[in-house]
Amino acid sequence: MKIMRIVGLLTLLLVANLTLAQQATPPGYVSIPASVDGIGKRYMDREISGVMGWQGATWLERGTREREERTDLLLDALALQPGMVVADIGAGTGYLSRRMAPLVMPGGKIIALDLQPEMVNILQTGVKRSGFTQIEVKLAPVNDIKLPKNSIDMAIMVDVYHELAYPYEVMMSIMQALKPKGRIVFVEYKAEDARVPIKPLHKMSEAQIKREAGVFALEWERTVSTLPWQHVVMFRKRE
Repeated sequence: MKIMRIVGLLTLLLVANLTLAQQATPPGYVSIPASVDGIGKRYMDREISGVMGWQGATWLERGTREREERTDLLLDALALQPGMVVADIGAGTGYLSRRMAPLVMPGGKIIALDLQPEMVNILQTGVKRSGFTQIEVKLAPVNDIKLPKNSIDMAIMVDVYHELAYPYEVMMSIMQALKPKGRIVFVEYKAEDARVPIKPLHKMSEAQIKREAGVFALEWERTVSTLPWQHVVMFRKRE
């Protein structure tokens, strides 16, 4: 009987270890024929879209953006506080970084990252012109935000996550950089709304965002859907 109990215990331990190993296995990437707007790479049942090139910088700074996207509502939803360190991932021209910068002062900082050298040059020029010394501009590789462990209070990606060629690796690096209870904010064009005038591959549903965030030690906090074109899906890092 004693031997049987030991064998039973070992079996349970083996099953538990296998289960943990399965949970720890990251989602894989699948090569597929590329669509018009995609890169031919599928992740968690969606094709990753191509990156909007630096040539589209003027569109990011268009005069109608505030009215079309209601950046003021986004800033209200973020509830930024003085002293916060915020990583603006895929910052582009720095449109949002420049608007967040005054809200984290005194004592805070915006780290504006982009992977395109040309866009980083545009970003640096805009930041210098703005006079916001609390914005730090960085060129980031395609698969890692390269920030120190436990160094940021919030990471935000505005119309960026769906373009990440390595979403799992980038999210892993964000998780490492986040402080305990830090937040990740996804801002994506609403795939649920056909009236949003954006190509389908550049949209994401709330359900898909939650599915992909669910791979990590994150708790869904809330979703803000009051913006005209986008939803703001917020998660908090579990302790």
